Amino acid sequence: MPTYEYVCTICSHEFEAFHGINAERVKKCPKCGSPVERKISAGTGLLFKGSGFYITDYKKNNGDSSSPPEKKSNDKKETKTKPAAS
Repeated sequence: MPTYEYVCTICSHEFEAFHGINAERVKKCPKCGSPVERKISAGTGLLFKGSGFYITDYKKNNGDSSSPPEKKSNDKKETKTKPAAS
């Protein structure tokens, strides 16, 4: 169920109400009893918890690792240095 934000038209008291989409809107301020208007808000975003989302939950492991392949010690090229001219 969504949380709705309301503001009083007289005393400007702001409050939240937790009710279903098809439920009747709040009509009176709990503080002064005056009419209220529902505020338009952005709501909340998604919240991902845990060590990862794609890597740990949905990626299929076909024997491939998610980290880049390590270089082998035999792949190093030998570099020759020229003797310094005197």
